Amino acid sequence: MIDAKVSLTAYESCVNAETDASRELALKRHLDSVRSHIKTLSGKNYQQLYGLQSLDFVFMFIPVEPAFMVAISHDSELWHDAWSKNVILVSPSTLLFVVRTVAHLWRQEQQSRNAQEIANRGGELYDKLVGFVEEFEAVGRRLVQVKESYDVAHKKLSSGRGNAIRQAEQLRQLGVKPTKALPMPIVDLALDEALE
Repeated sequence: MIDAKVSLTAYESCVNAETDASRELALKRHLDSVRSHIKTLSGKNYQQLYGLQSLDFVFMFIPVEPAFMVAISHDSELWHDAWSKNVILVSPSTLLFVVRTVAHLWRQEQQSRNAQEIANRGGELYDKLVGFVEEFEAVGRRLVQVKESYDVAHKKLSSGRGNAIRQAEQLRQLGVKPTKALPMPIVDLALDEALE
């Protein structure tokens, strides 16, 4: 958030002062005004409002460059004190740089979140693939078992001397009158197998 509500009344008095004493007094009021505004901004916790996901800093914009410079140059602790209260002092000459820096930081944060999300989804996809491969391998093993069971059943049905098809054909030859007929290729194969 950028705040531009700092009072410059004392600074104006400082600039327009006719004596050094009145200038010093106005300068002190200007510094007190800036410090008071820093304290006010710090107490508002703008970053907590409306559930915003924002940086923990408020930018205090001093719209008159000389007012900014006078404050910084006459109070060496002002910048540090503001920073410790999560307030960053900016002026017309620094505002664009600061806003661009924040935009860059937000882009990096978004990219970092995207990279983390990609990593998370990649991990989930890998885990799903592992589970799929395990199930796929289990299906393959079951298919082999089914094929083995099929081969055993097929042998009983149509291979060797006692195969079921040969016995059924022998019953038919003995006079059983079925209403349906087995397919001839299977019958021929079963009879040939029985002779071997």
